[in-house]
Amino acid sequence: MEFKDYYNILGIAPDADPKEVKAAYRKLARKYHPDMNPDEGAEAKFKDVAEAYQVLKNAETRAEFDELLKYGSQSQHGFQPPPGWKSSANAGYQEGAQFDGSFSDFFNSIFGGASQGQRADDFYQGAHRGRGSDIEIELPVFLEETLKENEKSVEFVIPADEFAQTPTSRKHLKVKIPQGIMDGERIRLRGQGKPGYNGGTPGDLYLHIRVVPHPLFDVVGHNLTITVPLTPWEAALGTRVTLPTLEGKIHLTIPPGTQSGDKLRLKGKGLKSKTVTGDMFAVAKVVMPENISEKSKALWQALAESESFDPRKDWDTKS
Repeated sequence: MEFKDYYNILGIAPDADPKEVKAAYRKLARKYHPDMNPDEGAEAKFKDVAEAYQVLKNAETRAEFDELLKYGSQSQHGFQPPPGWKSSANAGYQEGAQFDGSFSDFFNSIFGGASQGQRADDFYQGAHRGRGSDIEIELPVFLEETLKENEKSVEFVIPADEFAQTPTSRKHLKVKIPQGIMDGERIRLRGQGKPGYNGGTPGDLYLHIRVVPHPLFDVVGHNLTITVPLTPWEAALGTRVTLPTLEGKIHLTIPPGTQSGDKLRLKGKGLKSKTVTGDMFAVAKVVMPENISEKSKALWQALAESESFDPRKDWDTKS
């Protein structure tokens, strides 16, 4: 099993705070997102970045990864977790079947979970039949893929059963993902789990949907939020910007006198299900140039001398 250093993938230090983790993810996700980078290998790098963020954004899984860094070891067989390792991130699952999904083998082995099948002593080694264990995997889905029904390829491991009637194998399915699927929802595929014992009913396959965080959009229910950086003069005078959406680019008019934090609503540009269509909110953020020329300084100085506006005038009345 190949070890993945999630801190190295995001290019951050192990003591980076949550804001640094998110900022690093968004920078790299924007660089490698398949919609923005058609280069060969970009999608694989994007998946690594998304996987790293999936672990490091959560305090619990990040603490466990830090423990792996401290106590895990490398051998000729690859990375080995500490003896007796069991991720508490599996708490949402039960012990039993193999966990595998579209994230890396390292992620699935360390943070994966599985469902509870019949215990070995529940099977009578004779004529009795037993139902096969269920299998649970995480399935990453891009935001763009939630806008309409689509089909995804799913490959997973079916482990050998308790009595070695069937060997470990891999299975490949084409699965329909319904429009409007949300993060955390679950899809059940009957009979696609482990085979039953002595001809018993096979178990089911459960797909746990994990919507991959987008480099530009934040999700609030069915609504999307995007930060729109503006120069001071664009905010003051108004402008027209090209704005990305999940369905392509549109033009957005920024009114004169726009303040940082002002929201502009774009109706119907959010996430969609069969019954709900969300909106998108463009949030203005006034950004100063990093480098200011002498000519620009002179213009700012002239503006400062000609204006009597005081943004702190209320302090005297409230102090």
